[in-house]
Amino acid sequence: MIIDSHQHFWNYEPKKHEWIDDDMAAIRQDFLPSNLKKVYSENGIDGCVAVQADQTLIETDFLLDLSKQYDFIKGIVGWVDLRGDNIDAVLDNYNQFNKIKGFRHIVQGEPDHNFLLRPHFLRGIKALEKHNFTYDILIFPHQLGAALEFVRHFPNQKFVIDHIAKPYIKDGFFDGWATLMKEIAKQENVYCKISGMITEADYKSWTEGQLHLYMDLVLNAFGTNRIMYGSDWPVCLVAGTYSQVKNLVTNFIANLSVSEQESIMGTNAIQFYNL
Repeated sequence: MIIDSHQHFWNYEPKKHEWIDDDMAAIRQDFLPSNLKKVYSENGIDGCVAVQADQTLIETDFLLDLSKQYDFIKGIVGWVDLRGDNIDAVLDNYNQFNKIKGFRHIVQGEPDHNFLLRPHFLRGIKALEKHNFTYDILIFPHQLGAALEFVRHFPNQKFVIDHIAKPYIKDGFFDGWATLMKEIAKQENVYCKISGMITEADYKSWTEGQLHLYMDLVLNAFGTNRIMYGSDWPVCLVAGTYSQVKNLVTNFIANLSVSEQESIMGTNAIQFYNL
């Protein structure tokens, strides 16, 4: 079974989606399950995890409603205000919905480099652990140091790093990112999504070989049991097709055993998110 561990849906609104800049104009439109179902049929994908793209409870409820209509949406990573005083009550409410597996905050957009380590946020993560929800870590490489300290606070919380922590592939940034990724991978409760790579490279001139260096590091650091395939659809469409994204990963892991390939392409996501 192939599970896409990371994709998004939205009804495009210029103000809400102002992060979609002129270079990404191709995705200034609606992207909904009806669009993705066709893509999955063409690429042999069995199900997905829908991840929040907007930091509101309305977004979480939007994804929840879609998951009730489309069975191929196997899980949801929503958003809640983890710093809120009412976090336990909010999580209690979402506990009743089986499709909601975890939550994410867009930490990459926070100007505070140590945002992850602030007391109110740590309190929210502690509440996630109590309710058995996962947490997706969305950061840039300069935030990896704080992320390392962050995950050490919660050895029993299930974490996954989105988009291999978004190394600056276009600029050839590697060594500093690699050092910290190896350290964070030593925490056995931390997984990593091999996703979002082609949009960190040059949109028009990236090559599979260029990205293998980064995937190699992640594979060796996390092992085959703690990495999972994700497309980052529809964001990936600014730099390539869905098939290119899938083939990038399947070509890279082609020399692994069948069971290892199955783990990366589906089983790990199923186990991590309890799909």
